[in-house]
Amino acid sequence: MSKVRTLLFSVVAVLAVAFTSVKAQEQNIVEIAVGNPDFSTLVELVTAAGLAETLSGEGPFTVFAPTNDAFAALPAEVVAYVAGNPDVLTAILTYHVVPGAVMSTDLSDGMTAATVQGGEVEFAVGDMSVMVDGVNVVAADIAASNGVIHVIDGVILPEITLPAVDPLAVSDNIIAAGSSTVFPVTERMADLFNQEGFAGTITVDSIGSGAGIERFCVAGETDIANASRPIRDSEVESCRAIDREPIEFLVGIDALTVVVSRENTFVENLSLEQLAGIFGGTLTNWNQVDASYPDAPIQLFSPGTDSGTFDFFVETVLDENSEGILAAPGIQFSEDDNVLVQGVAGSQFAIGYFGSAYYFPNADRLKAVSLDGVAPVQANAESGEYALSRPLFIYTTAKIMAEKPQVAQFVNFYLTNVSSQLGNESDQIGYFPVSKRVARLNAALFLANTAGM
Repeated sequence: MSKVRTLLFSVVAVLAVAFTSVKAQEQNIVEIAVGNPDFSTLVELVTAAGLAETLSGEGPFTVFAPTNDAFAALPAEVVAYVAGNPDVLTAILTYHVVPGAVMSTDLSDGMTAATVQGGEVEFAVGDMSVMVDGVNVVAADIAASNGVIHVIDGVILPEITLPAVDPLAVSDNIIAAGSSTVFPVTERMADLFNQEGFAGTITVDSIGSGAGIERFCVAGETDIANASRPIRDSEVESCRAIDREPIEFLVGIDALTVVVSRENTFVENLSLEQLAGIFGGTLTNWNQVDASYPDAPIQLFSPGTDSGTFDFFVETVLDENSEGILAAPGIQFSEDDNVLVQGVAGSQFAIGYFGSAYYFPNADRLKAVSLDGVAPVQANAESGEYALSRPLFIYTTAKIMAEKPQVAQFVNFYLTNVSSQLGNESDQIGYFPVSKRVARLNAALFLANTAGM
């Protein structure tokens, strides 16, 4: 194990001060957890599930122990749902337990281990980090008399199966509106839902994230809001003012792509600083970006100001200052990403940006620009190394799903099938699926908000 990993795991000493004065090796796993106030939520749930006696037994066991903050980071309705359903609670808690004493030095990248629950956890090991199913190990190798504890900063979830979807059993209308980036995903899911036999009408409008959230939270006209940015606190308050409590489902990852025409032979890579100068209006000629580039005006294409893509770009590239891009000479805005595709493809001196789902089908006419040497590909988007990778969302409410069963069925269908529709294959939409952990959290969130329906 590297010196960095050894240093990382030495933070166990910090946690150890919260233990009793009895040496950890003389205490079993439950006694150690009870003696540390950071594990009070875990202890409460283990006791409620009737697992304390088992984890106090002979073992040995390896426990990946979520802190109180890890549980607090889950949506409150998920915690309440889990705590109120003994079978679900037991399944989740035993998913955190591996038979045998697995020490940090035993772990390797890509290694898997069977859990007591019957599932399998996977480890990602680097020089500066260790993760289990996408959750960080923040302290390792806390020895107990019957095994070992590794402290984690999130709750890991086993596979969660949603109820079977029956599109034939529901009808009436479903209305979705919002992000042009998310539009092709929701449109695809609507088409597939119809193909499965839904007899009602599904309307999907591409009007931009901000406008879509406004229709959802202010006018209350839609059942689902598509968004390429998280909902804002002020928008949540608007929703609550009309008795709507938005539920957020993260349904995909976009590598927002900066593009030039295939006819452009001089731009392959830009720094974020250069990109900010181009769209901030301070670099108006290509030879100002780089002296080797042509002496020609830069033609700018951008999503409109109602777009979540615009908001994300301004926040990430322009440090939240939109004045320059709004005043940039000759810039063309559109809420329709297909218009932007046509504009950029039509000139070797044009540059624009939009969701990767609009780039991949047009890669014969457009060229993706790397940013600081990092290309907008799946591995870089998932890791966050690509600077313009971002999550994609849909929003609805428990009340809407209760009052309109067709919406609940559609959201269930969406969450169950969306990952298979995302990717770089010719029949897929050019975004990337969410991680296994996020998909399982989506499922838990859906069940928590539809329990009893």
